[in-house]
Amino acid sequence: MLSTSTLDWSSQLKQKQQYQALLDQSTPFVLYRWVGTGVALFFFFIRVFVAQGWYIVAYALGIYLLNLFLAFLQPKFDPSNEAIDNEMEDGAVGSLPTKQDEEFRPFIRRLPEFKFWHSATRAVLIAFGCSWFEIFNVPVFWPVLVMYWLMLFILTSTYCASVVSAGIVYANIVLQ
Repeated sequence: MLSTSTLDWSSQLKQKQQYQALLDQSTPFVLYRWVGTGVALFFFFIRVFVAQGWYIVAYALGIYLLNLFLAFLQPKFDPSNEAIDNEMEDGAVGSLPTKQDEEFRPFIRRLPEFKFWHSATRAVLIAFGCSWFEIFNVPVFWPVLVMYWLMLFILTSTYCASVVSAGIVYANIVLQ
């Protein structure tokens, strides 16, 4: 006879497999996935606007989505970090390679598109769920949060642009 914990475990396993199968089936439909996430984000913003609250939840969601976006834009293997690592291993002064016979590495994202979409969608749905509980409605002066988020966006975007441009320069030097 099976115990209730075994039945619970097997039903949870079945649900996880069904969820994974649904995710696998949605993989080729990139546009529809992102439209669905955009619609969920729109409903969340409407909820925050109509309820006139939950600004801290919206701010946390914005910071998390910004973090995901930057991870999506950054390369998995950063050439500037590799030069530092090689310098530490060799004990020699690090410099960018200029030979063409070195290995070419295509641009590989640190966060693949599907994982970016999945994490962003989960975050939007969790934030939407949090907006229905009064405990998450922390009273804050929302213009300060907007200005702080904009400052973070500008600073991290300029940093990300410098990292990506350094990677492009590195790739051009190697390919010449």
